[in-house]
Amino acid sequence: MGKFAKVLIVDYGSQYTQLIARRVRESGVYSEILPWTATDAQMENFNPSAIILSGGPNDAGEDGSPPLNQALLRMNVPLLGICYGMQLLALHFGGRLENGKDREYGQTALTVLGNSPLWNDIPRLPIAVWMSHGNRVAAIPENFTVSAKTPSVDIAAMADDERRIYGLQFHPEVSHTAQGMQILKNFLFGIAKLKGDWDIGSFADAAIENCRAKVGDAAVILALSGGVDSSVVAALLHRAIGGRLHCIFVDHGLMRHNEAADVVSMLRRCMPGLNLQLVDAQDLFLRRLAGVEDPEIKRKIIGHTFVEVFEKQASKIPDAKFLAQGTLYPDVVESSSPNGVTIKSHHNVGGLPDSMRLALIEPLRELFKDEVRTMGLKMGLPEEIIWRQPFPGPGLAVRILGEVTAARLEILRKADRIVQLELEKSGLLRSIWQGFAVLLPLRTVGVMGDARTYENVIALRVVDSTDAMTADWTRLPHAVIASISSRIVSEVHGVNRVVYDVSSKPPSTIEWE
Repeated sequence: MGKFAKVLIVDYGSQYTQLIARRVRESGVYSEILPWTATDAQMENFNPSAIILSGGPNDAGEDGSPPLNQALLRMNVPLLGICYGMQLLALHFGGRLENGKDREYGQTALTVLGNSPLWNDIPRLPIAVWMSHGNRVAAIPENFTVSAKTPSVDIAAMADDERRIYGLQFHPEVSHTAQGMQILKNFLFGIAKLKGDWDIGSFADAAIENCRAKVGDAAVILALSGGVDSSVVAALLHRAIGGRLHCIFVDHGLMRHNEAADVVSMLRRCMPGLNLQLVDAQDLFLRRLAGVEDPEIKRKIIGHTFVEVFEKQASKIPDAKFLAQGTLYPDVVESSSPNGVTIKSHHNVGGLPDSMRLALIEPLRELFKDEVRTMGLKMGLPEEIIWRQPFPGPGLAVRILGEVTAARLEILRKADRIVQLELEKSGLLRSIWQGFAVLLPLRTVGVMGDARTYENVIALRVVDSTDAMTADWTRLPHAVIASISSRIVSEVHGVNRVVYDVSSKPPSTIEWE
């Protein structure tokens, strides 16, 4: 990746930071994210060709709020501050902030002022932009100009064209901002003069070389689940180190209907030459989950047990020094943030014990799901692997609210099987992001065969998304919902009610736990 221009995105805790990275990459420019807590050396060693400062939940200038790292200014490259990032720039260069009477959150109309190159090909008529802020810039620094306003914000953008430093109070990276991509492209190509010559194929080539260099002569064990993430990691590492990659499929008893056998068969058929071993650990996982209801504790137990099984297998493999995982950007983001806020722990980033003997290797850690799929296709993996629906590492354990037992697993497997079959029958399985059943920890009264029942409730969760960072509930045809509900209640013993989840992410997450 050294021959490509790179954009550094400094994360101040915004929920949109990873979206900025996506937008930059979609423009053909490589980007990476570093937290604002990164050292001067880390930022300087990245050697960026341009820098973007993200938004964040804090108010700039208040005690304890993240500061502007001076190393960013010493690099003398084009700089774009978004929301909180704009406020930091204003403060540093001598501007003044004020507290807004109310926090502004939502869409508003932006009027462009002046002829800054940031506005090339942007209509001079008011355009829709997305605001999310408390503080605002009340007075711009010397040598800056006001380059945009909204009905409620007199300084919605500022520019110092000579030093190539820009601030936007709104978020160009979100879809709610009508001309957001054009504004970012103006910064990347018109101001920073970058070339849009990076693509996922070049990332794959670099990742193979990096893995080969990192691993050396050692062996690597891969947690191969058959999902797109771990399968792409397998293909990548197989190209990098060949037979020194040892793939292990752990059947933890938390898979979907007949999934372990189907996945192993598919992988052996589609990826010949892989070292692939199936380990049956169902009883071990179920014993350790017995009586546990808290979702975070369940994730921790599964993560620790998962690693334990791998370390036991690793002891049988000479020179095994690395554990490979298909960790993606959303996994990392949801497990932690620069402000230390945990949404939920992922088993591959939040549940690993400090005593783990194997070093981690995570070649997809900086990628989003759609980028991983594109990489997989470029590497020749079949579509039946590439388009498998995302499935959580802890499996059905996080789709069973409350205690995980063999009986509850059986109920959920049967219900989920019906969901998959009916979505496939309707022709919607490929177009949605995920569709699955959730077993709730409650029972309701029903009537079946003229008799009173008191049975379980299944929630149906179907969402549309591109990267799992945001998602919206799918407006399934009523006939499809009716068919799924009817079959579950009729065919799954122990269920007498089906409900449909109409929550988006945010505020909800895709999984229920």
